[in-house]
Amino acid sequence: MTDAETTNPDFPEYEWTNGQKSYVLSSFYWGYIVTQFPAGFLVRLFGVKAMLLIPTLATAILSGLTPYCVSWGGWQAFCTIRIVEGLFQGLIFPSIHEHLAKWSPPEDRNRLGAFAYSGADCGSVLAMASSGLIANGSMGWPGIFYVSAGTCGLWCLLWVALGANNAPSSRLIGTREREHIERSMKRADGFHAQNIPVPWRAIWTSVPFYALLIVRSAQGWANSTMQLQTPSYMHGVLEMDIKSNALYSALPFLAMWGMTYVYLVFADVAMSRHWMSLTTLRKSINTVSYWGPAAALIGIGFLDKSQASLAIALMTINAGLNAGSGIGSILTIIDMSPNHSGMLMAIANGIGNIFPLLTPLLVGVIVTDQGSRSQWQIVFGMTAVVFFFGNLVYLIWGTSEQQVWDAEDFLSPRDSECIPNGPQMDLKPMAGTQAKADIKTT
Repeated sequence: MTDAETTNPDFPEYEWTNGQKSYVLSSFYWGYIVTQFPAGFLVRLFGVKAMLLIPTLATAILSGLTPYCVSWGGWQAFCTIRIVEGLFQGLIFPSIHEHLAKWSPPEDRNRLGAFAYSGADCGSVLAMASSGLIANGSMGWPGIFYVSAGTCGLWCLLWVALGANNAPSSRLIGTREREHIERSMKRADGFHAQNIPVPWRAIWTSVPFYALLIVRSAQGWANSTMQLQTPSYMHGVLEMDIKSNALYSALPFLAMWGMTYVYLVFADVAMSRHWMSLTTLRKSINTVSYWGPAAALIGIGFLDKSQASLAIALMTINAGLNAGSGIGSILTIIDMSPNHSGMLMAIANGIGNIFPLLTPLLVGVIVTDQGSRSQWQIVFGMTAVVFFFGNLVYLIWGTSEQQVWDAEDFLSPRDSECIPNGPQMDLKPMAGTQAKADIKTT
């Protein structure tokens, strides 16, 4: 829509400045970050089925309206639409996490979680592969939005017909499967009718929870660098216009999609053969997915334009290795607290997505000349340090053990005498199967 050479010339081209384009690209996150925290409350109030249907349906409608709105409102209208889309889509990931917690027995959690979250990478690959073909076809660039709207609308129909908030409310599974899911999660009859209160004080004084926040914030920082800043480095230092090449743009997502299943196979084999505890498994995979990309980022910073192929390879390896963060630390949220996973995901994802708004500003201060390799080395070095220490904190204090405050009766009046007056944080390292509860009695 801003380059007639890459689309059907029968449709209008908009001559927007780089600044206006950056507003359009970043505006989605302005709305996305706002609804992260409310999503945790809303999914508990209205259920997962409604909270996944509403934002997806809204995205379908807004995508279909985008070409018309841009034709009369320009880039400002496009920004507005993307802000609203961000507001709706901010509800999705906490809802997905709540859904996984309701439906995934512990022995199947890695598999179901990997399938669910790899869908984002699959979608990115398919979108990048097809958008050029659609834009050059009879529908032009508006066709990209129409196809996206139709895909979302089709998903909504399937979700209404097939989706359910939990196993007992589903019409499409048998009694044995339903009983297996509920028994594996140790749920009594009537569990889903309960309104389990959130133990806020216990959560905010939980050392493993802070370790999780730190490691997910490190991921947010790194994502904003790898996905948003690396192409600028390649254009400025390596003199490659990577964004204009669909293959190069799709390679990192293709690597992430494929490597997700490599990590999944390893996790399944390791758990089935009892090679290690779940906590050790998650920390091991997360270490590869954090420290590997940290080394790759440092390597990318030392390359020049004569090593463009190596730069593409390192960028692809970077993304592929980082695919393990789903099994490595995202699913830890459900392990720690299946009853409050949606709320914890809302907090962790909300804080983690602050960094995509802040890191471009920091990069703008550090990188005053996009062709300066030494300035970019500072950016990549800082990101590698964030990756390293974020995972180090997770290694020391993180755990996949279910927390005592996840119990449905943790705040029950009959247990009030057992609840300490002032919970203290135990900073003892939590590693392997020796992880203990973080709330101590005074």
